[in-house]
Amino acid sequence: MPRVLLIEDDPSVREGVELGLRRRGHEVRAAETGEAGLAALKTFQPELVLLDLMLPGINGVQVCTRIRETSQLPIIMLTARGDDFDVVVGLEAGADDYIVKPARTEVIEARIRAVLRRLADPGGRPGLEFHGELALDRAGLTAAKSGERLQLAPSELKLLLHLAASPEQVFSRQQLLESVWEHSYHGDARLVDACVRRLRNKIEDVSGSPRYIQTVRGFGYRFGPLR
Repeated sequence: MPRVLLIEDDPSVREGVELGLRRRGHEVRAAETGEAGLAALKTFQPELVLLDLMLPGINGVQVCTRIRETSQLPIIMLTARGDDFDVVVGLEAGADDYIVKPARTEVIEARIRAVLRRLADPGGRPGLEFHGELALDRAGLTAAKSGERLQLAPSELKLLLHLAASPEQVFSRQQLLESVWEHSYHGDARLVDACVRRLRNKIEDVSGSPRYIQTVRGFGYRFGPLR
């Protein structure tokens, strides 16, 4: 079972999630502030972070941003406001997914497993492949541009591999939610859009004029064709 760092301000939520995950065999370290959570990263070395969006002091978005400065550790946000603007801000900061509180332990564990599968699933045909200046190593789960390795979060890498496996095929946001995030029809298209924007900032020469991840208006996204 993966080691999970839970950063949650609400004591009842923190205790409930921690107890539920421990009963399912997870090793859990809990922190009630962003500062304590960032300190625990160094000593606990988690495999995934459950991050409350609304924290005192350093808030969840700031914690997410700081983690992303040095690590591509999987991050799932916990929020009590699923339709709030802050969710989009958190996703733009680099979170891989989010869960609206309160949530059952089985739901949280399912999301944890889905995010971690993105690290283990090569997402299509094996081997090294080249697309323009991009080199994708599906076996090694890495991506490079012009010989320089890209630092991609799990959701970003899985999305890139999924799209690149079928160049020029258009995928709707719902199809991508189901394939990359493993969400049902209840999934939030903002996950896809935020991930696309982050990915474009990393792989495109001009993010406003994408060459790799292209928008097909009224339908969704596709990889290429490269010009």
